[in-house]
Amino acid sequence: MATTGDRIKEVRESMRMTQDDLAEKTKLSKGFISDVENSKRGISAENLLRIADALGASMDYLSKGETQTSEHRKPIEIPLELSTAAEQLNLTYSRTLELLETYNSVIARRSARQLNPFTVDQWKKLHAAIQKVFNQEK
Repeated sequence: MATTGDRIKEVRESMRMTQDDLAEKTKLSKGFISDVENSKRGISAENLLRIADALGASMDYLSKGETQTSEHRKPIEIPLELSTAAEQLNLTYSRTLELLETYNSVIARRSARQLNPFTVDQWKKLHAAIQKVFNQEK
């Protein structure tokens, strides 16, 4: 039975990507990727999400083998300003993706006209506003 590591390796090789390439795209070490592919260590959901995004594969497929890979899915691109804000706010990769998704759902889709990219400060303010809303609900 194929493991998560087997499926990661299968998709990575089908894309003609080396472990070094995958490590660079995910900001994980080559040793970590090798260990996961060889079933020498487990993988967290956050790191699996990074790998799935870099490979354009679903987490369901990589973790359980239940769905097909999405060979034509474009990897998520995190704007430099969001990446900088996330680093300054000490956000996890998952939280950074949630903030990007919120932006895409609420801000970017409110207007048909082309919006200017958010600045680092605007990303921080959006994060603070979201935190404020969720803290009030508790």
